[in-house]
Amino acid sequence: MKTSQFEAVKVAIKQDKTGYVLTLSVHPDEIPDEIMRDFVGARYQVVMVRINGEEKPMDRDRDLPHDLVQLAGILCNDPRFHVWLVSLGCIHQATSKEATEWMRSELGVVSRTELKTNPAASQILLNINEEFKTWKRNG
Repeated sequence: MKTSQFEAVKVAIKQDKTGYVLTLSVHPDEIPDEIMRDFVGARYQVVMVRINGEEKPMDRDRDLPHDLVQLAGILCNDPRFHVWLVSLGCIHQATSKEATEWMRSELGVVSRTELKTNPAASQILLNINEEFKTWKRNG
């Protein structure tokens, strides 16, 4: 069985009635000819590995600290995270503003960028994220 390998960049994701539609940008020199010749609607089994800053496969468990600033922002803007915080009594209104204020207080930081240099706050954020993921799975 021949496999196709190429690098792509995620440029969009949306949802329709059948599921999620992931849009990838592939450089013209990277896209395999066989994929170009396949008909629209062809099915594929897909295996993807995110590439880290060193152009190597990302180990999400090990490389996550590089994304903690982004993770904090994503959580604070996630309506499900707001609902979770309200259910715990951490915030009163399910808003990004309240979630952000709570997060800064909980982490003991003034700005999310401090996560780059504050290992204690980083660990607290990882713990919060794990608790939230468990709640989502069970919820």
